[in-house]
Amino acid sequence: MTLDEVATELSHRLSRIFLKDSKGERAVLRHQPQLQSDPNYQDCIPFYEFFHGDTGRGAGASHQSGWTSLIAKLLMPRAHE
Repeated sequence: MTLDEVATELSHRLSRIFLKDSKGERAVLRHQPQLQSDPNYQDCIPFYEFFHGDTGRGAGASHQSGWTSLIAKLLMPRAHE
């Protein structure tokens, strides 16, 4: 894979933690069904300190605004030159 392809793949994998899947659920909220289904909170996505490598479940502090907020940049379309 080229470096660009690796970056794209990593972006897709990280994005899937936060985006809704085919069932309409977010991996980051997998263990919080009340947040998954509540119309007032289902789009309030916490940024955790770290994530479970297999499930994407958020773990650690849920008020992080550092590196995990980079997901906003990853969700934006990537420009190719």
